[in-house]
Amino acid sequence: MNNLESAARTALETCMSLKPEETLLVLTDDNKKAIGQAFYNVGNEIAREALLVVMPPAKVNGQEPPEAVAKLMTGFNAVVCPTTKSVTHTDAKRNACKLGVRVATMPGITEEIMSRTLKADYELIAERTLKLSAVLDAGKVARILTAAGTDLIMPIQGIKAISSTGLIRNPGQGGNLPSGESFLMPEEGKTQGTLVIDASVAIIGKIEGQPVRVEIKDGFAIDFKGGKQADILKKELEAFGKPGLNIAELGIGTNHEAKISGLILEDEKVMGTVHVAFGNNISMGGTFDVGIHIDGVVLEPTVYIDDQMIIDKGKFLI
Repeated sequence: MNNLESAARTALETCMSLKPEETLLVLTDDNKKAIGQAFYNVGNEIAREALLVVMPPAKVNGQEPPEAVAKLMTGFNAVVCPTTKSVTHTDAKRNACKLGVRVATMPGITEEIMSRTLKADYELIAERTLKLSAVLDAGKVARILTAAGTDLIMPIQGIKAISSTGLIRNPGQGGNLPSGESFLMPEEGKTQGTLVIDASVAIIGKIEGQPVRVEIKDGFAIDFKGGKQADILKKELEAFGKPGLNIAELGIGTNHEAKISGLILEDEKVMGTVHVAFGNNISMGGTFDVGIHIDGVVLEPTVYIDDQMIIDKGKFLI
């Protein structure tokens, strides 16, 4: 068994608890065929039935897969999606989960990242993530500060955090693999301040040169500075009108094996980083059903939940 198939086995057996009596759908695209094939090979050994479906790569994160594929996703016990763009924030994924399907999404996954990050202790990551989510659940306001200039106020009262532990074992569960984050939707229309993205952006990769500086007012991005990468982010979001500029998510990474690689799937899981996303927030209970969801990752944040400092310059205090 090669490293890729070994990682696929960890994902299917440990993270998803795939059983011999169950069925598995592997949904991939033309750019990720090797990874999709590894999942199919292993799944075919474990499950009662496994199916591999290859589709054209989506153009943006959050784009719906073809209608026939979306329907197919509802007919299996487990679905794994190693794809170029994210299907995490899509109706296809949400509808499958509503019907009891376990869905693991792996947007942009590479062979190297898959082989490395799936060796993490996901039981430990789960414990850490659940503790963090409990603090967020009890909070009213999150404040994010960095030496680079981030100063954000994000009201979160009454909004339940989502624990992406990497353990997707129960009917209807969905999440990323690799994983390790606690995230939630801040109150719509209420985030205020400055966000300085200095690690990476979902559609761009690692930040090079100037960081991306985003001014935020009443829950929407209103100004972008920082050179070419800031211009790209602005253009992508504005293509969807004001809903694309919505502040959709606050997330905190909890995976100790993850590192900044330029791939948002991994970057947003790096322990002690914060990510803020724009656009679609339907999966988190929001009302912005728009065809884009873009995360920006912030290094060495200091995070307060109400008056409690929970992260000090990237170091967990809980």
